[in-house]
Amino acid sequence: MDALSTLAGVGIGLRQPHYREWAERRPAIGFVEVHAENFFAEGGAALAVLSGVRESHAVSLHGVGLALGSAAGVDAWHLERLATLVDRIDPVRVSDHACFARASMPGDAAVLHAADLLPIAFTRTSLDILCTNVHQVQERLRRPLLVENLSAYLSFDDDEQMPEPAFLAALARRTGCQLLLDVNNLVVNALNAQRADPAAGDPVAAACAFVDALPAAVVGEIHLAGYCDAGALVIDDHGSRVHATVWAVYRHAVARLGALPTLIEWDTDVPALDVLLDEATQAARCQHEAADLRSAA
Repeated sequence: MDALSTLAGVGIGLRQPHYREWAERRPAIGFVEVHAENFFAEGGAALAVLSGVRESHAVSLHGVGLALGSAAGVDAWHLERLATLVDRIDPVRVSDHACFARASMPGDAAVLHAADLLPIAFTRTSLDILCTNVHQVQERLRRPLLVENLSAYLSFDDDEQMPEPAFLAALARRTGCQLLLDVNNLVVNALNAQRADPAAGDPVAAACAFVDALPAAVVGEIHLAGYCDAGALVIDDHGSRVHATVWAVYRHAVARLGALPTLIEWDTDVPALDVLLDEATQAARCQHEAADLRSAA
């Protein structure tokens, strides 16, 4: 199999260390993804680079600051900057996370932003808040949003009201949004659950069960990344190659969901561009293997 000729459904995160090499090589890859907030400024070198990339490649905008699960609502300035960028770049997809970060302090009218992806409770109240905010964003952007499942290091006592897959499925049903299925986050959460309670069972099986509990039609993109095993805790740091456990769940996901657009995320200790392209080739192989199995069935 010609590695680069198979990458139509796979993308990589485009980061600043690769800007020059990307412009020189223009790799034959399906799409690139960037963090939207890095391109909110009017003009400048970064936006010029992104505009140049868009001339030859599809671009997916991935946000980290909308804080869609915040009871304080969506920041109007942030949403307007995102809308301006969407109009300028015409991305193939726009996504953010099922998290909160904005909150009002008692007795203070100011809204604070935690600058982090904080987990939300899987309750009907949280779902109502998330739906309201997703509706607002989609109406302003005039397109469906993709909402990503989170890697979380704590949970809430009332999470038992609704399993996370059912929560996300209800979000998609009520808002018309799609889901960005982060397979690495599924595995990180399952590994941490097992370390907290060995009775939680096999992490790969738990992550695959999560995939199986989602309506297949609502998933619009998949993320793959590396994690850091710190012993007592597994951390979603996007700083290494995709682990074997994540590849196993990904193979299960593409067998069930099909060859969805898949991104290789790498945000810390960014390696050479060829390393990212090698990981993307592995994802493409998984997609082709799943397609072959479906054809043979």
